[in-house]
Amino acid sequence: MADSDPVTDRPSARDPRPHDPAGTGSGDGVEGFDAVVGAGRPAPAEGPAPSRGLGVLRETAIIVVSALVLSWLIKTFLVQAFYIPSGSMEDTLEIGDRVMVSRMVPDVFDVHRGDIVVFKDPGGWLPPYEPPERTPVGQALTNVLTFVGLLPQETGDHLIKRVVGTPGDHVTCCDDQGRVSINGEPIDEESYIKPGSVPSQDPFDTVVPDDFLFVMGDNRQNSQDSRYNTGKPGGGFVPMDNVVGSAFATVWPLGDAKLLRNPGDVFAKVPEP
Repeated sequence: MADSDPVTDRPSARDPRPHDPAGTGSGDGVEGFDAVVGAGRPAPAEGPAPSRGLGVLRETAIIVVSALVLSWLIKTFLVQAFYIPSGSMEDTLEIGDRVMVSRMVPDVFDVHRGDIVVFKDPGGWLPPYEPPERTPVGQALTNVLTFVGLLPQETGDHLIKRVVGTPGDHVTCCDDQGRVSINGEPIDEESYIKPGSVPSQDPFDTVVPDDFLFVMGDNRQNSQDSRYNTGKPGGGFVPMDNVVGSAFATVWPLGDAKLLRNPGDVFAKVPEP
């Protein structure tokens, strides 16, 4: 018995496996496996191929709509572009400049002396706005692109000035050297007012009410600001609720792109009211 073959219940490799109804042998090959798996099943029906053109169009539409929604959210809550239409802030800002404005001021961050702010007309500061002539289609397209933030806001009912007095400040002009004083402390504004300008050609003496701002243009002799609107709603002051945001950069023309930094050193010695 030692030389005889061992007794085993396993089938010979030459015989078909019990679970192989087709008798395809070991089934090690791809052909054998497919034959077993697909045995007794109908071939899947081939439907019409989906249109690639419609898929691309749908994906493009999703991308465009998502981009527009994102742009609108950024414009509404974070940053908005504005167009400068006048020379009241020269030489800091020139006619035709595009500036970026942080919408987080004053809701998230406070307004400070020296900030350049965009605000809605408190009433009567600006003449009636006459928009550029456009075709109805052009105007509709401009409105949509402005709404979502892809075009800068036309400043038809907005102004841009520098904050000189914050709530409670006592702002006066002029001392014996022709300077503006805040809470009794004279300030040196040469770093931002237009060369050749004087701080104010007309004297004034006022206290800024709570929740209001006193603003002036950097081009002092060509700026209809708080000094000259005392007879208008708000008494020449800007309600805090009218502030749209604080300008932090010029982005167009590209050659004039720059950050608009707050000249904090000018107001560093001003005491609190």
